[in-house]
Amino acid sequence: MARRYSHVPELVLGFDTETTGLSVTNDQAISYGLCAFRFGVAYWSEQFFVLPDRPISDGARRVHGLSVTELEGKRSSELVLDPAAGVARTIQILSEFANAGAVVVGANVVRFDLEMLRRAALSLLGATSRNPAFDFSRLKIVDVIEHDLAIEPSRDARPHRGLTELCTHYGVTPGRHDALGDARAAVEVFLAQVERNRSGQTSLELMVDQADSTTRPR
Repeated sequence: MARRYSHVPELVLGFDTETTGLSVTNDQAISYGLCAFRFGVAYWSEQFFVLPDRPISDGARRVHGLSVTELEGKRSSELVLDPAAGVARTIQILSEFANAGAVVVGANVVRFDLEMLRRAALSLLGATSRNPAFDFSRLKIVDVIEHDLAIEPSRDARPHRGLTELCTHYGVTPGRHDALGDARAAVEVFLAQVERNRSGQTSLELMVDQADSTTRPR
C-alpha cells in the first residue's frame, strides 16, 4: 500500500503528458507539462509540444483536442519539438529537479507518463538498459491515485479515482486534459490530500523564502 503523506516535501514537481494514444509501447507524447512548487507555492512551469511521427488516435484527440494540424499551427507561438528533442528536454528537466531533491507528482504517472518516457528514451535517444539516458529509479514519486487509495482503500466508497474525479473530490480546479493544467492539478490534489491526512491542520510548516529563486534548479 502507498505511503500516506502528512507533510508536503519542500520541492515538488508536477508532471503530465498528453499523447497519441494509450499504449506506452507504441504511442508518443505530444505535449509535456511540468510545474514546480516550493513549500506548496507554485514558482515555475513549462509546457512544450511535440510533432509526433505517428498518427494521433481518434480517442486521444477527443480527450485532449489536439491534432497534427493543430500542433503544426502552434509553431508560431509555442515551443514545438520533434519526438527525440521532446524526450531529451523532459529528461534534462527531470534530472535537474531530481538532483535538487524534488518529489515528482502526477496521476498514474509511473505506469503511464514516466513509462512512456522511459521507453521513448530507449528508442529515440540511442539509450540502452545498461547505459540509460536517465536513471528513472532516482526519482522520488507520488502518484495521487495511489495516495488516495492509501487514504481511502475502499473501492466501494470511492470507485472512480482518475485525476478529474480526484479534483472534484478535493475541490481542485481540473486541468481539463491539458498537460500543464493536469500537472498543476495533480500537485494541488496532493496538497489537499496531505491537508486531509492532517485532519485539516495546516500542512506547510515551513515559510516560503521570498528571496528564493523562481527559476528551475541548475
